[in-house]
Amino acid sequence: MQIHVVQRNESLTSIARKYRTTVNDIIDANELPNPNNLVVGQTMVIPIIGRFYTVQSGDSLYSIARKAGITAQQLASINRIPLNQPLQIGFQLYLPQAPKRQAEFNGYVEPRGTAVAPSLINSARDAAPYLTYLAPFSFQARRDGTLKEPLLDNFPAIAKSHQNVLMMVINNQENDQFSDELGRILLNDLSVQDKFLNNIVATAKKYGFRDIHFDFEYIRPVDREAYNRFLRKAKTRFKQEGWFMSTALAPKTSATQKGKWYEGHDYKAHGEISDFVVIMTYEWGYSGGPAMAVSPIDQVRRVLEYAITEMPSSKILMGQNLYGYDWTLPFVQGTIAKAVSPQQAIQLAAQHHAAIQYDTKAQAPFFRYRDSAGKQHEVWFEDARSIQAKFDLIKTLKLRGMSYWKLGLSFPQNWLLIVDNFHVVKKATP
Repeated sequence: MQIHVVQRNESLTSIARKYRTTVNDIIDANELPNPNNLVVGQTMVIPIIGRFYTVQSGDSLYSIARKAGITAQQLASINRIPLNQPLQIGFQLYLPQAPKRQAEFNGYVEPRGTAVAPSLINSARDAAPYLTYLAPFSFQARRDGTLKEPLLDNFPAIAKSHQNVLMMVINNQENDQFSDELGRILLNDLSVQDKFLNNIVATAKKYGFRDIHFDFEYIRPVDREAYNRFLRKAKTRFKQEGWFMSTALAPKTSATQKGKWYEGHDYKAHGEISDFVVIMTYEWGYSGGPAMAVSPIDQVRRVLEYAITEMPSSKILMGQNLYGYDWTLPFVQGTIAKAVSPQQAIQLAAQHHAAIQYDTKAQAPFFRYRDSAGKQHEVWFEDARSIQAKFDLIKTLKLRGMSYWKLGLSFPQNWLLIVDNFHVVKKATP
């Protein structure tokens, strides 16, 4: 597939002509919210097999072929040009689809309130073909070892029909906040712990969960080894049932990193004990902080490069946000940015005639606009370029795959590019 960035004075008709496809195919593939009002800098995926490459200064057939994973002879033959023909800047070469490798994908889905919104069910159903795991968020542990269940609605049936492993996410939240005291009890009181594990097993059997996923956060540093012991005990128990066990980890860059989010997580131990881990590589830009990319790739890379020194890369799912934020400027501590989907961000840019820019260091798109009250805004979000950069990093570091937080936010380009880059692993039987 081709990633195209809209330039000034381009239209869907001219873009479709350039790539030898149709306007309707582009609209349908990208679910374009603004087909008649394209934004400069807007990125779309062109649904063609392979892609076109525009020759840049310093390029040669050999250098382009090397990046594309083919020989210069093959590239010349495909494009029907002599092998030693000098390439002119701006010349378009056709590159065949690159070989695809297997990868695993998880999607968290978070129902809230007293009923599951139909749009959330539809989002899970639409994403399920591209997922290995479907993870309703979340079962909350209680201090007596019992579990508070989330709204599950049709999620088990959706997972079964799309061969997703149903992931049982369990966390140590109380009143929607992670509790180190709850963690202390579960990890140290063995009678509560045994009851806790018994309840997990009974619940998993009831609903058909086949991966037990612990998202324990803000674990006290003194409970780090207790958490490791608990995971070993849990893994032994779940292995008897034929289930996977996985954990969520804070985005660390060293074993000695300070802070209550980090110190209770032992990367090396989790890598040894768990079948796989989700590293939460997002929220650098967060709703309560200043405007910046949610998952800047330079920071994501730092975390993952450290992680693969502590555990096999084949056990790591890179965490990835399916959302961005709209901040009101200037940033004032205590204010909260509004979450937006990539589609909503494009609509905002079109509505306010704001050109979309791209930060090459963070590998993320952003734009600024002024609202009807005259207030300045800054929006950071995800697009085809930013997600392709993450997919390239998965390949470079040989990671297991990616885990999305969270379904329900429209980003059609993401799913198109999964199929273009990977064969999605399916582990469950229909």
